[in-house]
Amino acid sequence: MLSAITIALLAPEGEGGGGLLSVDFGLAFWTVLIFTLLLIILKKFAWKPILTALDEREKAIKESLEKAEKAKEEAQKILDQNQANLAKAEEESRKIIEQSRTYAQKLKDQMMQDSKEQAQKMIESTSQEIERMKQSAFDELKSQVAEIAVDAAEKLLRQKLDKESNKKIVDKYLKDITRN
Repeated sequence: MLSAITIALLAPEGEGGGGLLSVDFGLAFWTVLIFTLLLIILKKFAWKPILTALDEREKAIKESLEKAEKAKEEAQKILDQNQANLAKAEEESRKIIEQSRTYAQKLKDQMMQDSKEQAQKMIESTSQEIERMKQSAFDELKSQVAEIAVDAAEKLLRQKLDKESNKKIVDKYLKDITRN
């Protein structure tokens, strides 16, 4: 269009009869008539398909945008749900770990208590056995001492008692006792 205006301005006045500001009504009439006919033909045959195509295109774009928005919302919901599930799983794992620690501590304490009780029972049993053996040894010792005393008394009674012989007999029996 710019080139047509430039050509019209540069065209000499003598060639088509008229200057730049002169109006050719015939040319203007046919131009307006052809332009009007072109508009009527375009309106009748082209505008409806063009507008229909534009409307369809607009609807398709709106639907695509709506689908994209729905997909974005669904993706956000899934992401939120996944994060909630992950947080829940982490919390459950923390609880399980804490329960395991508590159970392990209780088990350890129970084992320590059982070990202490068994050790105490063993000590008591051993102490009782030692006491019993000690009592048995003491009883045996008393029996032997009584037997020795009876034997000594019997021998003293059989022999004539004087101070010197009593001393010898007692020393002899003390030597016998230390040997046994």
